[in-house]
Amino acid sequence: MTYYGLTALQHRGQEASGIVTNEFLKDKKKWRFNAHKGVGLVADVFKDETILREHLKGFSAIGHNRYSTTGSSDNKSNIQPLTVNYRDGNLALGHNGNLTNFRVLRTQLQNEGTIFQSTSDSEIILHLIARSRQTDQIMQIKDALDQIDGAYSLVMLTDKCLIAARDPYGFRPLALAKLHGAYVVASETCAFDIIGAEYIGEVMPGEILIIDEDGVRSGELKSYHVSKRSPEPHHCIFEYIYFSRPDSKIYGESVDKVRRKLGKLLAQESPVAPDGKDDKVVVISVPDSSNTATLGFVTESNKNEINVKMEIGLIRSHYVGRTFIQPDQQDREMKVKTKYNTVKGVLKGRKVVIVDDSIVRGTTSRQLVKLIREAEPKEVHFRVTSPPIRYPCHYGMDFPRPDELIANAFNGNVNEIADYLGVDSLAYLSMEKLLEAAPKEDGKHYCTACFSGNYPVPIDKGSDKDANDT
Repeated sequence: MTYYGLTALQHRGQEASGIVTNEFLKDKKKWRFNAHKGVGLVADVFKDETILREHLKGFSAIGHNRYSTTGSSDNKSNIQPLTVNYRDGNLALGHNGNLTNFRVLRTQLQNEGTIFQSTSDSEIILHLIARSRQTDQIMQIKDALDQIDGAYSLVMLTDKCLIAARDPYGFRPLALAKLHGAYVVASETCAFDIIGAEYIGEVMPGEILIIDEDGVRSGELKSYHVSKRSPEPHHCIFEYIYFSRPDSKIYGESVDKVRRKLGKLLAQESPVAPDGKDDKVVVISVPDSSNTATLGFVTESNKNEINVKMEIGLIRSHYVGRTFIQPDQQDREMKVKTKYNTVKGVLKGRKVVIVDDSIVRGTTSRQLVKLIREAEPKEVHFRVTSPPIRYPCHYGMDFPRPDELIANAFNGNVNEIADYLGVDSLAYLSMEKLLEAAPKEDGKHYCTACFSGNYPVPIDKGSDKDANDT
């Protein structure tokens, strides 16, 4: 089940994968953790079926797909779940997010004699748990989480229970489901769908959830909360724009629904009209993350009597990874060249609108425009369902350096960015419309730091070392 869940979440990280199980050895009357981790896609890491059938035996399991930011993507010791054996038994951890006080805590622990096995910020959590003076294991975990800042959605496995925890701001998603009397947690609900689990709801910001063989206790799951409480959540809005699958629920809302609304609002703000009454504008998506937003753009345009038609103008090879999450710039550029091709008959002689979810570095967008220009369209217009990305993310997304962001390279001048991309016009969705598209029920609030520069949690300058996805 964990293997299939990781397969469904492959889009969240493609660098490495791992699974850890806990097994009770009756003859020795003790618990043992079994682990298998490796570099590559889920199907490659677990291609030998005996790994799943014979090695990864146990009572329960956690799994992790790796998605790193700066620096440590080639370090095998960073592959999760991370495991440790300490005075209270075995403990394994999978982490999605970034700790913002990473450097301060690591320096403090090293000065106190701690030896680190990885460069991952996630390892700090394990050391804080192991060093806690609390006697109860759950309170040790709470003690550790009270000392860290930033973004974390966690799954932890002990000898006898599964623990899920989320930072007080709820930056990264984490959801709960039920399957045949057991419980499952995952970043996205598409992981539940593949195994037939029934979605229950979110792990709440600041909540620590404990699941063991007793399951539900007195009709409720036993929960604790971290001491650092936020007056309001700050969910990462980029999950809706790009990162999550459209068939998932994120923060309790359908990603598909939000993306369609993003496309509709973009069509209202920045329409592209045909030149003549009988002409038709061809609208194409950049597959796959902008597909549903493009549908929204086309629907709203036609509703407003702007004659547009959605066409499949770009063909994506699904045997090439997502270019956005390739850690090395040169690798990213090479994969763009092999990832897309145009349907020339659809584009030739037409006014073409490209709808994409975001422009980060501009590398992919510029090469796509070049490809489309080779198909000899009449005009090329670019529409983006998010505002310009101007600031680094310190909470788990892969754009840590301001000088890598195209919006900064041209000081936010949209016309100059358009010239660089080689398009006839360029328009971004406004911040106002972005927030209008995002659900606001149940007191939902969003982190927009990558667009606005407003960081909910103070940033330690050494925090952009490593990020992970559960």
